[in-house]
Amino acid sequence: MRVEIWSDIACPWCYVGKARFEKALGAFPHRDQVEVVHRSFELDPHRAKDDVQPVLTMLAKKYGMSEAQAQAGEKNLGAQAAAEGLDYRTSGRDHGNTFDMHRLLHFAKEQGRQDRLIQILYRANFAEERSLFTEGDERLVELAVEAGLDAEGVRTVLADSAAYADSVRADEREAAELGANGVPFFVLDRKYGVSGAQPAEVFTQALTQAWGERPPLKLIEDGGAEACGPDGCAVPQN
Repeated sequence: MRVEIWSDIACPWCYVGKARFEKALGAFPHRDQVEVVHRSFELDPHRAKDDVQPVLTMLAKKYGMSEAQAQAGEKNLGAQAAAEGLDYRTSGRDHGNTFDMHRLLHFAKEQGRQDRLIQILYRANFAEERSLFTEGDERLVELAVEAGLDAEGVRTVLADSAAYADSVRADEREAAELGANGVPFFVLDRKYGVSGAQPAEVFTQALTQAWGERPPLKLIEDGGAEACGPDGCAVPQN
């Protein structure tokens, strides 16, 4: 079974939702037969790469609230994250364009390092003092290397703005086609969708239901062709 997760590194509920989903997945009896794929979704796709703002300023402007209200919301998010065992800085964070991070996540997928990289990027954005947005490409290189990627390969991707750009845009178009206008958005076997950072119990129910409704394998008759089994291999008879 495949679970696809549309998310953005700048999305705090994606950070929390991933932890809740993984709690459910970790207890799922068929965990080893579930493939998880991360898909791209930018919350702020039109923001220029050099346009970086404090999170509280961005939230106040975007939602028409005071910075005090934005701070209260961040404290609530911090409490929700802490309940999932996650570190979360409720002040001093900044916000910027995440397109290059999504390009790197597609590169990491080819190397089998996608899940590791997205978790490191979440941690860097929500829990660490250093900025993901103001230190240039070398900050992303450092984090990608921590995820097990080759530094020069990462630099090559970052230097070419077209690298994996089509893959990011394709994910975003697909999200729109599926009706996802916010993240996190979880799609199970292209049959069920779960929107938002739901409690782990909801993910458990979704996994169980999707697994139980998988169609049985339809066997095309082999016409007596030779095969190997637990008792050995068929011996050709002349």
